[in-house]
This record gives sequence, C-alpha cells and structure tokens, in this order.
Amino acid sequence: MRVEIKTSQPSTSLTATLFISWKKEHRLDLNVKVEIQMKKFAVFALGSSAYPNFCAFGQYVDNVLGELGGERLLKMAYGDEMCGQEQSFRRWAPEVFKLACETFCLDPEESLSDASLALQNESLTVNTVRLVPSKTRGSLEELLSKFHNKKVYCCQIKEPPLNLTNTGNGEKTTILLKINAPGLEYEPGDHVGIFPANRAEIVDGILKRLTGVEDADEVLQLQLLKEKHTSNGIFKLWESHDKVPPDSVRNLLLRFFDVTTPPTRQMLTLLSGFCGDNQDKERLQLLATDSSAYEDWRHWRLPHLLEVLAEFPSCKPPATLVLVNLMPLQARFYSISSSPRKVNNEIHLTVAIVRYRSEDGNGDERYGVCSNYLAGLQEADELHMFVRSAPSFHLPAEHARPIVLIGPGTGIAPFRSFWQEFEMLREMNADVPLPKVWLFFGCRNRDVDLYADEKTQMLNDKILDRVFLALSREPNIQKTYVQDLIEKEFSSLYKLIVEEQGHIYVCGDVTMAEHVYQTIRKCIARKEQKPETEVETFMLTLRDANRYHEDIFGITLRTAEIHTKSRATARIRMASQP
Repeated sequence: MRVEIKTSQPSTSLTATLFISWKKEHRLDLNVKVEIQMKKFAVFALGSSAYPNFCAFGQYVDNVLGELGGERLLKMAYGDEMCGQEQSFRRWAPEVFKLACETFCLDPEESLSDASLALQNESLTVNTVRLVPSKTRGSLEELLSKFHNKKVYCCQIKEPPLNLTNTGNGEKTTILLKINAPGLEYEPGDHVGIFPANRAEIVDGILKRLTGVEDADEVLQLQLLKEKHTSNGIFKLWESHDKVPPDSVRNLLLRFFDVTTPPTRQMLTLLSGFCGDNQDKERLQLLATDSSAYEDWRHWRLPHLLEVLAEFPSCKPPATLVLVNLMPLQARFYSISSSPRKVNNEIHLTVAIVRYRSEDGNGDERYGVCSNYLAGLQEADELHMFVRSAPSFHLPAEHARPIVLIGPGTGIAPFRSFWQEFEMLREMNADVPLPKVWLFFGCRNRDVDLYADEKTQMLNDKILDRVFLALSREPNIQKTYVQDLIEKEFSSLYKLIVEEQGHIYVCGDVTMAEHVYQTIRKCIARKEQKPETEVETFMLTLRDANRYHEDIFGITLRTAEIHTKSRATARIRMASQP
C-alpha cells in the first residue's frame, strides 16, 4: 500500500509517471529515473464496458507495479460503470482496508471507527446548511468561471442554427451553429467547451417540489455551519459555500447543477428521509441499499430528478440539501468546424441533436442536455464557453505528406476546419503547396450527407483530392461503413500511409475508431504478408511520430442500444468476480 518514490525530477508523481508511460505505448524509458520501494499494493480498476479496452489503464498499472517488485494484497478488482460499480467497490474496499491495517499493524476496528467518525463530521443536515439573502451577484460569466475554476467567455449566436440534414419532415437532426467569438484564439482541430442550461420545464417542476424557498428567483447564498477548533475550545459559525455562487435557486438548477443524470444512491437515501408516505420511503430505501435493484431501475428508466420526485409523490426535500448533493453541470465538448483564417472572430460547430427513449425505446423521450440547448438558441442569444486546445489533432506544420481524414457523422466536424484552412492558404497564395487529402465519410443515407455541397466544391477546387461516402441505411444499396471503404481502397491508401509517410486523422465515437484502427492494421498485415502482431509495432510508431491522430468522443446517438448490450456483459463479469 505504501509507495515511496525517488526521482531526479521532484515534481514527478507515481500517477503522472505511469500515465506518461501509458501514453508512450507501454514503454517505461522516459529519461526520468524513478525508484519505487514497495512491498504490497492493490488496484481497483474503473471503466465502462460500453467502450473498447475495458479497464485497460487499471490493468496496466497493476502489471507495472507487479513488475516493479510489488506484492499484490488482492487480485485486481473491476468496477464497471454499466453495472454495479459501487457495489463492486463496496465489496472490495473493506477487504483491502483490513489487509492494509494488518500490513501496518493497525487495529482494523479502531481505524474503521476513526474513518467513519471523520466522514460523519462532514455530513450535512437541515441544521448545517442554509440559504440566506445575498446583496451581491456577479455576471453569469463570472459565476461560471468561479464555479468551474476556469475562464469562461460570454459569446453570442450569430444566426439561428442551420439544419444540415434533409429528412423531409423538417426535423433537425444535425445543425451548424455559428458563434460570434471575438478575441477567442483557436486552431483547426481544437475544441470548445459549452456550458448548457437544463430544460426550463424540468427545473420548474423540481422547484414545485422543493421546500424551504419562498421565492425561487431571489438571489441567495448557500452557507454551511462549520466547526472551528481553537485553543479556547470548539465553536461554530456559518460560512459561505466555497464553490456555489450567490444566485437564485432557479438559476442554480438551470445553469450550475446536473438534474438530468439519474440520481445517485446517496441522493436517494437523502430523498427517503423526506417522504410522508411509508411506501415511498421504503421503496427509495430499497433502491438506495440494493445495488441490483438500483442498477436495473437506473438503466431501465434513466430517470432525471423531476421524474424521481414524480415517482415518489410524497417526497418533498429541502432545497438546501438537494443543492449540496447534486453534481455540477459539466461542460460539453465539441470539435470546432471552422478555420479562423476563413471566419474571423467566429467559431462554427457541427452538432448532432441527441434524442432517444428509455425502456428499450418504449419509455419517455430523453434529450441530450447540450445539443438540444444549442438547437433552441436564436440570433444574439448568449453562449458561455471556452476553447480547449488539441495539439495532437492539429494539422502538420509542413504540407508535403498526404493526409487521410476518416470521420462518419459529426466526426466530419474538425475536417471542415481543415479544408477551410487549406482553402484560405490557397486563396492567399495560389502557388502554395498543399497536401494530398483523402476524406472517408459515413452516414445512414444521402439525406444526412453533411456538407455535401461544400465537399463537392472542395473537390472542384482541388482542396480535397478524393471523397468517399459510406452509406449504412440507403435503400437498394449494400450497407457500408467507413472501414469497409478503407479496406476496399487500401492498395492506394497503403502508398499514402506507408510509402509516402502520410498522416491519418480519425474523428468519431470510440467503437468506430477501434474498427478503423483494426482494419488498417489488418490491411497492412495482408499487404506485407506479416502477422498482425508484428504490424502492431508499426502502428505504434505512427502514434509516436504523431502521424496517427484521434479525436474520440463518447457514444451518443446509440446510447440505449450500447448500454443494453454492455450491461448484459457487465452482469456476467460481475457475477464471475469472487
């Protein structure tokens, strides 16, 4: 359990060293001398089986610590986000705690009591949390910056979102959003983080059920009752919450807290204490204490906070305790779809509108918080955001080598910024050498072929050299995915990637990215008549040379489908663990 680190760079931590090592593709030679003196260790790996390489980093850490001479206290345990992660941890934690106490010759009972007491001292009740009127209130830009400890910028929508698809019923499934963002610097390939707002009807419904707030629009400050230990004894005083800003309860629920993710078991335990009906109370307590019941309920219903309150109508919790138990409403990240050379002081986004139904498609409709928020914005509306640099996905400084772009759906977003960049370079200097650029794009059918006219224009202007379209749901056409087209065209692609030492850019969800990687590896192995394991070394050299670039985002449009499949796998894995 104890790890001592001696390093020539004092700021290097074990976690950072292992992480850098992982990013360097399993190599420990970092020119940093690290000696680890360790006797025993235990690893609990966290992950989601909805994604490839489940718990790969945890497995890597476990292997490295073992290779460095550590003795495992316990066999590595897994926590799968898809099923029973908390249950698995609660089963693992007491066992490793007991073994750790034995290692350090501590009394497990006494140590556990001390730990429990420390946790209890931090517990919050109706008597230790309150809301009081506040005379000051900053701008939303200032409040979000403080809340998220990040500089947030207030920008404006240039024009109403443009529908990029032609489904025939007028429904928006993917939009182009143009944002006026003067002073915000970025490069093609970078991201923006957007701070959305929750749906007003959900917040209004929650406010009707909360107690302790007479005016939901009054500016209030959340305060905690703290104990101060001094030489004269212990005394208590009220202090403002160090993160939650002074604002109305309505705006806190709209802009600062996550009310759409299914409530945690901790939140359900809190809610059970404020039920007037015993049946409601007992059912909430069951969900809070029975991991299996909670997981089934959470993944089947996918309920937001208002739906939970509707399911248990006698529950009327105080606003103070609900606020301190909610998670922050996090920023959502989008790849930038524009080049600053082409649209000065603007940022364009390509956004898929996320909607799906719970209960295997038969339940209530669910709305992606940020995508639907963006779809509802109008000209001159304010938008709070920041730029996140993505240097590993920037274009190469020199333009001599070919570029292969692979991105189905909204994975095309950063590639639009690339071709705009090349377009402007050509416009500024007609003789400028540009790289050979191939684009592989995939979608369901031609109605959702994003930026079809722009791609055609770029082909005509010789900005793009080849454009390939994979259609997976087009009538009377064989189902095709981008990896199928890669395999079909690989004789020519081999020349671009291997012989001409080109760059590969992949943007899209993790499943697609894994399929593309495996397809390229398989095709090179076939072309060179080598085993795939040997070709893996070449693929790693592509990453090391910064020639294989990935911009990977989570599963969105197939959320329900993926979750159902992954949970079945997770249940089997969980049942097999001791």
